[in-house]
Amino acid sequence: MDNLELIIAQYGYYAIYGLLTLGIIGLPVPDEMLMILIGYLSSTHVLSLCDSIVVAFLGTMTGMLFSFFLGNKVGKPLLLKYGKWIRLTPQRLEKVEKWFKKYGPWTIVFGYYIPGVRHLTCYMAGVIGIKFRHYVVIAAIGAFIWCCIFISVGYFGHRAVF
Repeated sequence: MDNLELIIAQYGYYAIYGLLTLGIIGLPVPDEMLMILIGYLSSTHVLSLCDSIVVAFLGTMTGMLFSFFLGNKVGKPLLLKYGKWIRLTPQRLEKVEKWFKKYGPWTIVFGYYIPGVRHLTCYMAGVIGIKFRHYVVIAAIGAFIWCCIFISVGYFGHRAVF
């Protein structure tokens, strides 16, 4: 947590944007802790609350769009070729596709709250070919709610404790 605070102190909103983008893509960034820290720093007036929410939302959406395009362009051939290494056979991939087509929009919105799932939902949305406009709307709604909730926890949690 101290490292995140140092990075944000040094690079400000650029760090928030970059870390969230990389975290959503799937690199090991503690997204939820980062968001709570952003809320805390906003409550102490180190960061602006509104600017923090906007930058966090933009970083999250950038990561989601990158993952979607990656899944859309190379996802299915890559999974068919190397899926066996993660126990994803063509039959299992077909089941995932059917399930995702049925529950995909809800999975994208609620997948934000489950670490690991949030990264896969973006990728799988691209793999199965959800329409881009539809994906952007659903992803934006989920991203905005997710950012607001976790930043608010840090913002109001700090105020409640002190």
